[in-house]
Amino acid sequence: MEPTITQQNGIFLVEGAINANTALVFQNYLRTILNAYGELTINIENVTEIDVHGMNALRALYINAERRSRPFDIIGYGCKEIYDDFRQTHAA
Repeated sequence: MEPTITQQNGIFLVEGAINANTALVFQNYLRTILNAYGELTINIENVTEIDVHGMNALRALYINAERRSRPFDIIGYGCKEIYDDFRQTHAA
């Protein structure tokens, strides 16, 4: 089942799992939002699972935003670990 994504005050709240079954749809949806709005903030507080496919989707969104010089933020419990992973992967 795909995660539920709702908007509240410009922040997109993600609820559910981001995994092999949902990552591609999740990534495509949020990439469309990023391209339309020019920026993206997602709250992962209610994400129940992020597997390697979910991390790849988040990483692809991050890289897309970085290449286009667009603001991209992840907030909520676990966001520091995600950014640390981005930086480690980007530096390698």
